[in-house]
Amino acid sequence: MHTEVIVIGAGLVGLAAAIALAEQNKHVVLVSSYQPAQRPPRDENSWDERVYALTPATENWLNALGVWAHVDKARVSAIDAMHVWGADADVLLKSEDAHLAKLGLMIEDQNLMAALWQKVEALGVTVIADADCVDMVHTPTDVRLNLVNKINHSPSHIVAKLIVAADGANSWVRQKSHIGSTHHYFEQTAIVANFKAEKSHGNVARQWFNQHDTLALLPLPNQYVSIVWSLATAQAKALLKLSVDVLSEKVQAQAQNSLGKLTPIGKIEQIELHQQTATTLIGERVLLVGDAAHRIHPMAGQGVNLGFRDIIKFTELSAKLHVMHDIGEKRLLRQYERARKLDVLTMNGLTTGLDHLFASEQTLLRKATQFGMRRINAQSSIKKRLINRAVS
Repeated sequence: MHTEVIVIGAGLVGLAAAIALAEQNKHVVLVSSYQPAQRPPRDENSWDERVYALTPATENWLNALGVWAHVDKARVSAIDAMHVWGADADVLLKSEDAHLAKLGLMIEDQNLMAALWQKVEALGVTVIADADCVDMVHTPTDVRLNLVNKINHSPSHIVAKLIVAADGANSWVRQKSHIGSTHHYFEQTAIVANFKAEKSHGNVARQWFNQHDTLALLPLPNQYVSIVWSLATAQAKALLKLSVDVLSEKVQAQAQNSLGKLTPIGKIEQIELHQQTATTLIGERVLLVGDAAHRIHPMAGQGVNLGFRDIIKFTELSAKLHVMHDIGEKRLLRQYERARKLDVLTMNGLTTGLDHLFASEQTLLRKATQFGMRRINAQSSIKKRLINRAVS
């Protein structure tokens, strides 16, 4: 099989990459290690443990791609405000502070995943499922990807101009391209779960910062909330040994009873946290996107938005190519890397810096943090700049 672009990985970012490139009339083959599942029937009392906070910019982009039309809107919640506590001070950021309709929205993994798959099918993108990547072979003009079917073990290959690696934090493509990565281990674990709140959350995303201890309560429809509680791994393991009812009481106390009684629903998950960044975002006819390029602390809730911004930037560049130009040429890939490095480094610095800032035991630094948060709360112009940066 010959094609223009191979996208490896059928997660959210990989699916979005296939769609965005196909919308530019690029011939795309999507390689998935699994068969896409049908959207499971859900009721209003059942919610995914994995949810995402999307910025308005991301929502607008997905809408422009035609993906948003397939989203189940009844299972999406707007974020109208963010309330952040830490360093004995708090900051309230409201959408009206920046004259916005909302600050973002919350959506479940299965809802967004199903919408992306429906768009892939509508575009007629070629999908090779249940496939394991075996080898990449480069020539001066293209790259050959060798595959094997996981079910019947039959071999096949695809020849393309470019491989987009969206195959996750343990990216096979990144390793095969001999691209290294830097790691920052937070020695923290995130507890992820959903709860029914006694009091209305008012579409407010709430977040508490303590010493290496961050709790987020994120609004879902119908008075449900998703919690992400990141804390030292030993503490997390101890909490996870508690009964569900006792753990719920701990979450409720940590959230200062702001939403009253929290009743758990569904499973409780745990995720070990670390930051990983590829030493380069490109290889020979290879482009890294999403977690294959960068994995960040969930504190800022920007991981999936960061991955989508990879695709937005590359398709902005590829849209300018003449129809006869080579989409895998080194000059184009270098433009992509230069354009994305600052965003990735900024987000890495933000999440690591916030963790250290609120964990500091130095009196002067804590007082400076308190002063800064109070000044943000008091200055509408600072609030507006902060909000506009967060939602872009």
